[in-house]
Amino acid sequence: MPSGTHVFCKYAKISAMIKPILPILVILCLSACDQVGQKLGLEDLAKKEARMEPEAKAVGSACRQSGRAIEDCYSIYGWLPKAGIYAGWREMDEYMRENKLETIVPQLPPPEAPGTKKKKKATEAAAAEGEAKAEAGSKAEPDKKADKH
Repeated sequence: MPSGTHVFCKYAKISAMIKPILPILVILCLSACDQVGQKLGLEDLAKKEARMEPEAKAVGSACRQSGRAIEDCYSIYGWLPKAGIYAGWREMDEYMRENKLETIVPQLPPPEAPGTKKKKKATEAAAAEGEAKAEAGSKAEPDKKADKH
């Protein structure tokens, strides 16, 4: 038997083993597409909106119960779908009118959007610096007046 034939038979056995394994690998890879998409943040818009709809309704009803205007809710909770916020607000409005319930004044300030917390801290730091400079300036002014007299 020539040596070339021996090598061919050796590789032929490997390719025969790969043929049944290849479809299994393809199926496994395709079944993980949803998981990979979720890890990367690539979510189907319909699924995302369906997931956020109950939260938006809850926020809308809470806004109505606390006496906030619907436009305020839209601006505060801009990342939630407006249709869901409106549906929750409207449902709570009907419920409160039927049961003659009064609005509840919120005890805490409204929460901020996810991206604005960092900006607010920077703004607060700048405001604190401005106040410190103003206090230092007001302390320096009486000294100047004392020197003049």
